[in-house]
Amino acid sequence: MASAWLGAIMALFAFAVVASASGELWKTEDLKNVHIAGKVLCQDCSQGWNYWAHAAIPLKGSKVAVTCIDARRRVVYYGSDETDDKGNFDLPVELHRHSGNPAKNVRPEGCSVRLVSSPDAACNVMTNFGGGRSGVGLVRPSHVYPGRVKYTVGPFFFTSPMCEEPDTNE
Repeated sequence: MASAWLGAIMALFAFAVVASASGELWKTEDLKNVHIAGKVLCQDCSQGWNYWAHAAIPLKGSKVAVTCIDARRRVVYYGSDETDDKGNFDLPVELHRHSGNPAKNVRPEGCSVRLVSSPDAACNVMTNFGGGRSGVGLVRPSHVYPGRVKYTVGPFFFTSPMCEEPDTNE
């Protein structure tokens, strides 16, 4: 019984060491860039709710943008990417773009990802499901590997023009 407890305590200790090391890895100054990834889909509102919620179709060629600001709310990075056949994007963001001026370096927590455009005329209205229209800030990395940190956002959704809600504020 004592050896079982000792083994459990050792396993918890090992887990804590690994977790704290990986948690600190993404904060290191040696990291050159981070990857921001996600998916863009098309929702069809003309079907029933179950179809609308669970049968979204990947949108190839949709454009997403990343904007990063510094502590004084100045833009220090802007980049964009288009989705592949499966609606996926993966945008590398260089963190140390201005080696002479550390204030202009990119901080991932100052970045926001949003939808820009859809190539499909039948599905080109941005929705805010997943924060695609208003933008989503980077909070915590989804993958931390030695020398590589990845943030995953979304999925983001477009819908058809017939699904667009009219503006009733006029």
